[in-house]
Amino acid sequence: MFTIRVETRFQASHRLRLPDGSKEPAHDHNWRVTADVSSGKLDTMGVVMSFQKLRAMLDETVGDFHNAALDVLSYFLQNNPSAENVARYIYEKLRAKLPEAVKLQNVRVMEEPGCWAEFSR
Repeated sequence: MFTIRVETRFQASHRLRLPDGSKEPAHDHNWRVTADVSSGKLDTMGVVMSFQKLRAMLDETVGDFHNAALDVLSYFLQNNPSAENVARYIYEKLRAKLPEAVKLQNVRVMEEPGCWAEFSR
């Protein structure tokens, strides 16, 4: 199995809904996102897929997040805007864009240094 990883970044704020229904204060993060994709065979160029194409797909997937308040975006009105749910959202959107022979292994989201969430299926 061959695996490649790309990374992108965005800045966004969020307010988590707490168990009692209240919200924490809005706060910004400089989010970092990595996506790992794999394939059992290489294409005619000898790669899983183009790094540039994969990064462009990832950038497009997080495009609405740049300088946004995540908790007011439609997906996060239904799902708490936690790092875990951000990772799941990106995973689902990115997976739908990939070529058939390429499998999305995971998406990792860092909301601050040392604090990562990962989603995979």
